[in-house]
Amino acid sequence: MKHHASDAHTLAAAYALGALEPDERREFTAHLRECQACRQEAAEFEATAARLAAAVSQAPPPDLKPAVMSAIDGVRQLPPRVVTTAPSRLSGVLRRRAVPLALAACVAAAALGGVAVWQTQQNREAEQRAGRAEQRLDAISSILAAPDARTVHGRTSNGALTTVVSSPARDRAVFTAAGLPAPAGGTTYQLWLDHDGTMRPAGFVDGDGTVLIEGGAAGAEAVGLTVEPDGGSPRPTTAPLLLMPLTA
Repeated sequence: MKHHASDAHTLAAAYALGALEPDERREFTAHLRECQACRQEAAEFEATAARLAAAVSQAPPPDLKPAVMSAIDGVRQLPPRVVTTAPSRLSGVLRRRAVPLALAACVAAAALGGVAVWQTQQNREAEQRAGRAEQRLDAISSILAAPDARTVHGRTSNGALTTVVSSPARDRAVFTAAGLPAPAGGTTYQLWLDHDGTMRPAGFVDGDGTVLIEGGAAGAEAVGLTVEPDGGSPRPTTAPLLLMPLTA
């Protein structure tokens, strides 16, 4: 998707959904530093997308429908007929027929109650995930908009373009990658912060996009990127794909 620079304010939704092309994403990330309205709108879109994704990603328990259908089949509705019994006998007949119907209603109510509890739990978890996503976006936005924010650019040895924006005052940094190839099976990209020659784990990168670097960045001299086994490593085990100084 291509947009003119004057349309930057319309890209918040595409940014939140990861639908921007690499150059557009870089331009809009820079735009976020100056535009509070777009930062707020992007946060709201990302939170909404997380809620929608969570709503369709969870399937009902597999035994729920068979249990409900079995309970319903156990009480067959009788065909209508004309009753000619005396009023007192009619009351007894209605009471006898009401018992299995009431039991069926109780079973159905219990099953539906279980569904309601399950849905409430799923909604709560979705809200929590959306809240965490919004917190991450707020943290990223605050770094991008920090008065002392400084930006450096680099390229990994496998061809990806990278950007690191750090704020000494906030002691945090964010990492952005574009064109990062998918890692081989059983491996992951791991970030590092170089503190006086000691490489400290700083989180993971799943692919293109922006992530919050873990750990304090104020005293770090550089940001590194390596390929590590799934789950990460306490120290680098491969040659760095990137070792980028945090000063321009």
